[in-house]
Amino acid sequence: MAAGVRLLKLNRPDRLNALTFALVDRLLDEFEGARYDPAVRVIVLTGAGRGFCSGHDRADHDDPAWMPAGAGPVQRGTLLLQRMSRLVPLLRSLPQVVIAAVNGPAAGAGLPLALGADFVLAGESAFFVNGFNNVGGGGAELGLSYLLPRLVGPQRAAELMLTARRVSGAEAAQMGLVLRTVPDEQLLDEAGRIAAEVMVMPPAGVAQTKASLWANSEVPGLAAALELELKGQILSMQTADARERRASAAAGRPPRYSGR
Repeated sequence: MAAGVRLLKLNRPDRLNALTFALVDRLLDEFEGARYDPAVRVIVLTGAGRGFCSGHDRADHDDPAWMPAGAGPVQRGTLLLQRMSRLVPLLRSLPQVVIAAVNGPAAGAGLPLALGADFVLAGESAFFVNGFNNVGGGGAELGLSYLLPRLVGPQRAAELMLTARRVSGAEAAQMGLVLRTVPDEQLLDEAGRIAAEVMVMPPAGVAQTKASLWANSEVPGLAAALELELKGQILSMQTADARERRASAAAGRPPRYSGR
């Protein structure tokens, strides 16, 4: 990956990168660490081997170190799920753009983890399935009931959540679940191409645009959206990087951002 792009690869290929609570903690730490690293402009999240993420590993019975001693089953389950549920809001709150490069299955918790990214790319081997339904846990986790209808509409979301139907990478692109589908061998190259296009823009402007994009999906109306956009424009336009963007575009050269 080019300078400015951090590649995060889930690395449990023997379990199709199923999440353990230890891996969730590692992801949270990686995302929070990137937040305060100005050298990171884009994060690409993918999986090692044949899968993106097959959900939560049901063989994971080890409590993380932060679990209170003597926690009862209700307290334990609540704390573990609350911790895991931080993943998608954290992705959305980062100033960096996040690209999910989905190879193989995005199933169970892996589905909302992918959909929490700003861009979702799929390899031809990718498929998407609400696998949590198949283990009797109900059909919604990690914000899926919020994310999915906003991408594919409520009726299609109802079908995918209530039937756990498997969606191929090609169909996912047709229904708007992912940005596009590419051959597997081109997946990371395509993520890098999008990252390069994003990094032409000033960092503060990208951060403000991303914040407006996701916050305005929840505001009550146009007036609130305009107010948030106005504040973002004023803040980002005062940066040295915004002036550098204008100067580089006028000179026909790549921008040289300083993070100021």
